[in-house]
Amino acid sequence: MDKKDKKGWALILGGSSGLGLATAKKLAKNGFDILIVHRDRKADAMRIDAHFKEISLERVRLESFNMDAVNLEKRAEIIRSLKTMLKNSQGIRVLVHSIAKGNLKPMRSEGGRTLSNADFQLTVDAMALSLYDWVKALHAEQLFAEDSRVISFTSEGNQKAWANYAAVSAAKAVLEAITRNIALEFADSGIKANCLQAGITDTTSFRMIPGHEALKKNALLRNPNGRLTSPEDVANVAYLLTTEDAKWITGTVIKVDGGESLR
Repeated sequence: MDKKDKKGWALILGGSSGLGLATAKKLAKNGFDILIVHRDRKADAMRIDAHFKEISLERVRLESFNMDAVNLEKRAEIIRSLKTMLKNSQGIRVLVHSIAKGNLKPMRSEGGRTLSNADFQLTVDAMALSLYDWVKALHAEQLFAEDSRVISFTSEGNQKAWANYAAVSAAKAVLEAITRNIALEFADSGIKANCLQAGITDTTSFRMIPGHEALKKNALLRNPNGRLTSPEDVANVAYLLTTEDAKWITGTVIKVDGGESLR
């Protein structure tokens, strides 16, 4: 890829699988240099390295940090590295929040484990509040480009009640509220922020939800296009939001579900 075609840096939080990885690949294909923060076990290293090699083949720069993006000290360490790495660049053009770290327990169970207050706090902190933490920290260190886009991911569970999903549902609602307020309160810094509501997508995170097969079956029945949403479907819209033509879209939740939520 020619230097003139480069779009700048995209930082993906949770970019080693699912929607985050698909978005990283899509942005790399379209000229973005990629920064990925992920937290994975050594057992998954071979799979992840193969995906990262695929990104590098797009002739863009790829830097990754296998560190906990939610941890305050690790975040500060990553940002110190970014300050050095991006010193002679225009800064981060795109921030994608795709952190999936939460508790999938029922609110009530006969003799089983149920959600605690701490479970809610951990889930909301990781899947919602961390977006604000990152935006605030990157802005304070002047690491955003003059025209930058913040993209977060939500689901239909933001409004619908799914068994075992209460903590994540609460986090998604908070995430959407935070995204709207980032769009409002950081607008004068050139930041546009939007949330993508993906349809049911068969990712590793989705398969961790108890009863996910029933959700998948129901989604196939409801979707007028007769298939599930793919990570690539969502990544395509994430890329559209990074374009010049999309710079007047901010503070909204955009459904990317092929019409699944229509019925």
